[in-house]
Amino acid sequence: MSILSIASAKSYTVSFTSRVTVGTAQLPAGEYSLKVNGSNVVFTNVDSNKSVTTPVKIENVDKKYGTTSVETTQQGNATRIDDIQLGGSTTKLEFN
Repeated sequence: MSILSIASAKSYTVSFTSRVTVGTAQLPAGEYSLKVNGSNVVFTNVDSNKSVTTPVKIENVDKKYGTTSVETTQQGNATRIDDIQLGGSTTKLEFN
């Protein structure tokens, strides 16, 4: 399970209750700052300040997302994030 909230216009906070795989990175459970940096997303652990960068495909849609949502896929014991739709924006972050 994950929770995503807007911290500012370009920065978001995401919390994971269990380990997740996002793009090419694995993130332990915890709270992270999320920032888009070009064609990458940087996740920084709020407690340890350790950062992980992973490639992302940024898609802009015509209509703003009403709420932020995280789409995941369960693969065995692993949870993989497929995409994050940023509420209040037209931005969708897609991970391979």
